[in-house]
Amino acid sequence: MQKDNCSHAGFWITISLLAVLVIASLAANMGLLIGLAAAGAAQGPGGEAEDEFPFFVERWSYGTGTTKVVRIPVEGIIFREAQSSFFGRRFDKVEAVLRQIRAATADEEMRGIILEVNSPGGELTASDEIYEALRLFKERDDRRRIVAFTRNVSASGGYYVSMQADWIVAEPTAIVGSIGVIMQSLNWKGLSDRIGITDTTIKSGTNKDLLNPFRDVPPEQLALLQEVVDTFYNRFFDIVRTSRGLDAETLKPIADGRIVSAEVALKHKLID
Repeated sequence: MQKDNCSHAGFWITISLLAVLVIASLAANMGLLIGLAAAGAAQGPGGEAEDEFPFFVERWSYGTGTTKVVRIPVEGIIFREAQSSFFGRRFDKVEAVLRQIRAATADEEMRGIILEVNSPGGELTASDEIYEALRLFKERDDRRRIVAFTRNVSASGGYYVSMQADWIVAEPTAIVGSIGVIMQSLNWKGLSDRIGITDTTIKSGTNKDLLNPFRDVPPEQLALLQEVVDTFYNRFFDIVRTSRGLDAETLKPIADGRIVSAEVALKHKLID
C-alpha cells in the first residue's frame, strides 16, 4: 500500500510538472503573438506612424531643474547594417539614432541634445543623415542647443555628425579630426598576370568598370574618381569651416585627414 502511494505521488508530480511546462510555453507563445499583433496594429491605417510620431520610454538621467535634454549615443562605425535578432527583428544603429533625434524633434518640451560621440567614422551618407536630422532638431525651435561630447574618438564621420553642435567637448585623452574623404580599392593585376588569371568584362561604357582590379586604372579614370572625392571633401570642409567659424586658410592645414589630440584640437578650435 505504501509502495502504491509513492507510485501515484510520482505520477501526479510528473503530470504537474508537464502541465507547468505546457502553460509556460503557451504563455510565452501568447506573449509573442500579442507583441506581434501590437506591432501590426501600430502600422495599420488610422494609427499614428511610428516614424512620424515616435515613442520612447523616458528615464531620468541626472541633474535637477525643468530643462529637458536627451542623451543620444553615436558609437562605433557609422554605417547602415541591419542586424537580425533571435526573433527575426532587424536593428539598424544609424536608423536607431535617427529615430531618437526625430523623437526629440517632435517633443515640444525638448530643449537640447547631448550627442555622445565615440566613432572613428563611417559612411558619408549615413553621417550626413544624422547631421541633417540634428539640423532639423534645432530648426524646429531656435531655443534648442546641442552639445557633442567625445570620450575616446570623434574622427571623420564621427566628427562630421558633431558639426551641428553649439559646443564640442572632449576628454583630454580623446582623438579628434580626420577631416577628409577616402576611396580605396585593391588591385591584383600583377598577381593575375603572374599566375595566368584573366578577366572578361562586358560593359556598356568606358567607365562602367571603374577600379577593375584586373587592369591598371587609366589616368583619366583616376581623375574622375578624384573629382568625386574632392566634391565630397569640399562639402565636409565647408561644413566644418561654417560650424566652427574658421576661415579656409586657417582650417586647411589641419584638414588634411590627420587625427589630433584633444589639446591640439582645442588649439586649432576644432573643439571647445
